Amino acid sequence: MMMRMASRGPCPPIPSINMVSKCSAFSTSSSPSSKSVGIIRRELMLNGVGALLPALVIQPTHLHSAAAKEVEVGSYLPPSPSDPSFVLFKATPTDTPALRAGNVQPYQFILPPTWKQTRVANILSGNYCQPKCAEPWVEVKFEDDKQGKVQVVASPLIRLTNKPNATIEDIGTPEKLIASLGPFVTGNTYDPDELLDTSIEKLGDQTYYKYVLETPLALTGSHNLAKATAKGNTVVLFVASANDKQWPTSQKILKAMLDSFQVVIGIGMIMTMKSGILCS
Repeated sequence: MMMRMASRGPCPPIPSINMVSKCSAFSTSSSPSSKSVGIIRRELMLNGVGALLPALVIQPTHLHSAAAKEVEVGSYLPPSPSDPSFVLFKATPTDTPALRAGNVQPYQFILPPTWKQTRVANILSGNYCQPKCAEPWVEVKFEDDKQGKVQVVASPLIRLTNKPNATIEDIGTPEKLIASLGPFVTGNTYDPDELLDTSIEKLGDQTYYKYVLETPLALTGSHNLAKATAKGNTVVLFVASANDKQWPTSQKILKAMLDSFQVVIGIGMIMTMKSGILCS
């Protein structure tokens, strides 16, 4: 009964007692009876809000992402001009709170048409703190059970440097940057010994740091690829992850997705010279 009641209202991830009461206790027109409402209220007082929190956390109705669709991306995203076996995702202000707030530069990347976009929990999306979030947040997430998952993480520039509008070179070396952002790649902790390779890529005037990590204890997966750049007030990090079972067959796909990631600078056409993706 408690699980059924908790899943009906769109409660915030960490509700107050009043919020839970409003979502759990139906109005007169929608509840089975006033007696059942009284039972819910008494149970809340006896057991405390903590008894409801597990139900609130696991219910998908308490997750947020404006563009998250539980269908294959190939059904609504256009094919990549350079390789029709992929589709092209171009983030717009309708996709995330940070893009709507103008706090993140639009970005794009390719992905297989069989992947699905997953919902980002409201508390992780930066929805409550835009445009002045103090900590990193998750922009978008996509996954495939057989191939792995990718996510875009954004970090306030002020968290990494005091210099306004700093480039990624201003922040420091690739090793220095990953030392700060590594936990957002792994989902828990970062050990410098997990870093297998780094490289630097230039796309026009924009510099990207690229990483290959072997992370046996990571929550995201034992194999992680990452690519980061700084633009405006934000550092944007693209992460592609796979477990040991997925990695042998999906590493080429994940690397192609990583290579295609870029922020879209200005108005006009941007060409990714390496992957050959053309967008306008």
